[in-house]
Amino acid sequence: MINPKSNIKGRGAQQNTHNRFFELSHEVRDDFLEFCEKEGELPDKNKAQFLNVFPKTIVNKVASPDVGMAYSMNMYQGCEHGCIYCYARNSHEFWGYSAGLDFERRILVKKNAPKLLEQHLKKKSWQAQTIVMSGNTDCYQPAEKQFEITRQCLEVFLKYKHPVGIITKNALILRDLDLLKSLAADNLISVNISITSLSEDTRRILEPRTATIKRRLKVVKELSAYGIPVNVMLAPIIPSINSHEILPMAKAVSEAGALSIGHTIVRLNGAIGEIFTDWIHKTLPDRAEKVLHQIENCHGGTLNESRYGVRMRGEGQIAKQINDMVNLAKMKYFKNKVMPKLNTKLHEPYKNGQMKLF
Repeated sequence: MINPKSNIKGRGAQQNTHNRFFELSHEVRDDFLEFCEKEGELPDKNKAQFLNVFPKTIVNKVASPDVGMAYSMNMYQGCEHGCIYCYARNSHEFWGYSAGLDFERRILVKKNAPKLLEQHLKKKSWQAQTIVMSGNTDCYQPAEKQFEITRQCLEVFLKYKHPVGIITKNALILRDLDLLKSLAADNLISVNISITSLSEDTRRILEPRTATIKRRLKVVKELSAYGIPVNVMLAPIIPSINSHEILPMAKAVSEAGALSIGHTIVRLNGAIGEIFTDWIHKTLPDRAEKVLHQIENCHGGTLNESRYGVRMRGEGQIAKQINDMVNLAKMKYFKNKVMPKLNTKLHEPYKNGQMKLF
């Protein structure tokens, strides 16, 4: 049973957790709430704020051996999508904010990202390797409609004939179909679309400000129709929430044209454990303890899992059932499909913005 009345409208997290790097913390007191009620004021306006930041670099080397990418870049920190399970929430604490509501409402915007990317790609020492946009937060989150930083970065990748990967769950990616088709003509682009459920009810509570499932399937179909390779991330799989949908999801995305699927089993590291626990008791109170215990079963009795090689796939009987089901889905629906390896050979002559004659 879903209990939407207890939720802050349009948000995943229902609280601001304490920032572990701060000695002091604050709380919303009952007398303040009573004052707001008497004065007819809202204690929280629940509005997103966009804050400009100016990093010195934009391309990050990924040290984690089980992430599946060597380099990433993020145009935004924080994400309006508000996915309750998002592993990136903890990173917002490094910026001085909470992993809870702040992550969804304090969005840091890197307007100089295209310039920094161009500087990076022109380095004499740089050897082309796929750079993935959205290693941390979604490059097509709602803020992108206003700032268009992702589009500008795609123009840079196209200019320098450099391979790029995209991870998103937003249909806004179709806005940039012209650039994606041009990149695909030289095998310079691959897209990873995240689909966590086929149920709109489930999607709305897990990922409150994301594109609908229907629109995401349309994205997979349209990109595939233009020869743009698409992998779908069925991630994360959460026991007793979407674990029963693995085969139907795999079938749907395969029929839409996806060339492969990937998955992770949910893990709730750092502040995410507290945020998720608070959320599920408010949103799905009838199955809250069952879900939490099954997540713990996948990670040695804890919600937290950091061990490389284990953290993404889990261990124990429930994790085995999930992993076996995904393997079955791959054999059943993706037997003769393969994601192409992107082209890294074209970039070198374009470092100065044009082809070398000799």
